[in-house]
Amino acid sequence: MRPELKRMQQIEHQLLPTSPPFDPASWEVQLLVDGDLRADTEIQRLLYQGIHLAGQRQLRCELALIHQRLYSPHRSSWIQMATASLRSFWRRHLRGRASG
Repeated sequence: MRPELKRMQQIEHQLLPTSPPFDPASWEVQLLVDGDLRADTEIQRLLYQGIHLAGQRQLRCELALIHQRLYSPHRSSWIQMATASLRSFWRRHLRGRASG
């Protein structure tokens, strides 16, 4: 593995909760000794935080849209919307029987 990728993997193992962290004491020593590693770790942490916040914002927008569709006063009820295709099917099916 390339050294840059190995470095990024080490940073991810420290920052992501799903990854098993390396020895915390040795990681702290590496951060104190290597200023570039400390800067790269902080940048990666900020990127993860931004991605997390963007995901939360997108989820809120999707939930607001769902709420608007379900509870909007000028639209038909969600039960009517959910059963519209079933009603259409039955109309076509019953018309075919009545004429045949």
